[in-house]
Amino acid sequence: MAKYVVKRVLMALLTILLVACITFFLMHAIPGNPWLSDKSPSPEVIAALNAKHGLDKPLHIQLGIYLKNLLHLDMGTSIKMQKNYPVINIIKEMFPVSAKIGIIALLWAVAVGVPLGCIAAYNRGKPVDSALRIVCTVGISMPSFVTATLLLFTLCGGLAQVFPTMFDGSWQSYVLPCFSLGFYPMCYISRQSRAAMLDAINQEYIKTARAKGLKTNKIIFKHALRNALIPVITYLGPQVAFTLSGGFVVEKVFNIPGLGRYFVQAIPNRDYPVIMGTTIFLATFIVLMNLVVDLLYKLVDPRINLAKGGK
Repeated sequence: MAKYVVKRVLMALLTILLVACITFFLMHAIPGNPWLSDKSPSPEVIAALNAKHGLDKPLHIQLGIYLKNLLHLDMGTSIKMQKNYPVINIIKEMFPVSAKIGIIALLWAVAVGVPLGCIAAYNRGKPVDSALRIVCTVGISMPSFVTATLLLFTLCGGLAQVFPTMFDGSWQSYVLPCFSLGFYPMCYISRQSRAAMLDAINQEYIKTARAKGLKTNKIIFKHALRNALIPVITYLGPQVAFTLSGGFVVEKVFNIPGLGRYFVQAIPNRDYPVIMGTTIFLATFIVLMNLVVDLLYKLVDPRINLAKGGK
């Protein structure tokens, strides 16, 4: 186990390095610079600003300096949105808001999606199964920003004023963002749980449990569900990282002061340190969650041998 973890950590560091390099060069390949706006400064002022922030150096030197600082957990400072404010402080301030919404969204998505998948599998071919499949298909085919916009219009805008139109930190303002962010994962988890459960209930050990006279609920939720959770855990790895870091468009729709909305605003503003910092933070989070998922495999199914690639 220890050898496997060390190997995965080294692979994670390499992955983060590649993400940082690719993001850096793609970011600088986009036309424009942070200083262009409706009232653009003179070329002399732009040159002075580039020199001040080190943007006049060759790209490979800029990247080397950034990676060297990153080793000391220095992600630089914002050059436009919050001038001279450390990027790591921005992440610390805004990530908790995104994380709170993401945790609530994931909790209800898993708590609802897994049981619905089990119910659909147990009632395969019946009207309940058909209805759940229709709902899940609609949820998977509908992007989260469409769900958020529809909810904002129907429950906050012209048709009703059930929830506040602006995010104010009250529990009412969390309802719609959490539902919008968790609806797609809930539908996807439900479909995965249904497929995995259908495969599990046809296994020999389930037939043996039925032959012993065990109750259906015990067979489904104690014996079959444990193996059926493996594909769900696989999906939750990167999904947890993405959701906790903020549904970018969902936060923008509901005007939530989270990391996702700030990241979206940083791109058109060409705030390079903020773009790099949030991208690396998200990549690190995804890599970490994938490692946690691999370790959870062993807890869910002790037969899995991580040293042999999970076989």
